[in-house]
Amino acid sequence: MAFSFARFGNDLYTGKRSIDFVERWKMWLGIAAAIVTVSVLVLVVKGINPGIEFRGGSEFRIDGVQSTEQSIATDIVAAEVEGAEEARVSVIGQNSIRVQTERLDEEQTDALRDQLAEGYGVTASEITSSFVGASWGADITRKALTGLVIFLVLVTIVMTLYFRAWQLAVASLVALLHDLVLTAGVYSLSGFEVTPATVIGFLTILGYSLYDTVVVFDKVRENTAHIMSSTRRTYGEAVNLAVNQTLVRSINTTVVALLPVAAILFIGALLLGAGTLKDISLALMVGMVTGAYSSVFIAPSVIVLLRRRDPAVREQELRVEKAREAAARARAAEARGEELVPAGAGTTTTTVSTGAAGTVPTERPTGPRNQPKRATRQRPSGKKR
Repeated sequence: MAFSFARFGNDLYTGKRSIDFVERWKMWLGIAAAIVTVSVLVLVVKGINPGIEFRGGSEFRIDGVQSTEQSIATDIVAAEVEGAEEARVSVIGQNSIRVQTERLDEEQTDALRDQLAEGYGVTASEITSSFVGASWGADITRKALTGLVIFLVLVTIVMTLYFRAWQLAVASLVALLHDLVLTAGVYSLSGFEVTPATVIGFLTILGYSLYDTVVVFDKVRENTAHIMSSTRRTYGEAVNLAVNQTLVRSINTTVVALLPVAAILFIGALLLGAGTLKDISLALMVGMVTGAYSSVFIAPSVIVLLRRRDPAVREQELRVEKAREAAARARAAEARGEELVPAGAGTTTTTVSTGAAGTVPTERPTGPRNQPKRATRQRPSGKKR
């Protein structure tokens, strides 16, 4: 039989088929902890590649070049500016070069512009230069961090009030921090510049990750609304069912969102070169993938881990286990043929016993067991006198 994604999603929603996400919480959280640890180590060892907006410096853009050889600009900067750090040279589009250096004064800027024009065979008017102070980048960083803190505080308050459970707010924050650290680690590993567009992308993935998590949490709230009085499934099983029911939706939403972002990344990286599109699209792509992953594997596991510390939840799980044990004993007795079947409106019941000789019904009285039988005097048979 051919695989049907629609049938698979319907089976997950109805519970006919289930993927055990919650009970494997140790494995999922262990993987998440390992990924976060590696990302932090990459950030500490390699660091990030801040754009000129954050570190400050001079920038030259050369348009209409015949050759996009980057070593030409590197050699010119090294020869023209004594003791300068190595220039950052990147290709933009098909015939443009961007050169970033440390801060230069006006005389050094004019001299370097003339040398770059001569080296790439263009006129000086085709080279644009600009200067960005490091204080501007520091101000942007401070405002971004302030916005992040305010966002996390508001998320905690809103999630707690909406779901009426602080455990869900904590789980959403854990998922958000996981997505941020992982995305930052990928940025550090790839060597992409961190620009204001990157910061915008980071803030955008926070909203996307939170949206995906709220979709799962809303189904969790629906499935666990009356779970404390139920013996059908435990709290963890109800949460796991919610994850299965929203799994297909999470996959579809993520794939549909990734297609245009991947196109933007491809266009920005290969056709237009380094720029705003590439900076923001990489953050969006990594953030969307990690957001979908954390909303399915991490956030539900954190919910169950925290909720199981509640005595009421533990008692409910014990009641479910006892009810299942009683049902299992009843099924075992039925399989052995010890089921009591009503014999009718009479005073006896029939015990059906199945053995090698076949099915043998036997009858027994149904009155009180401890009631003594009343002795009756039997009159001898014979003729009357």
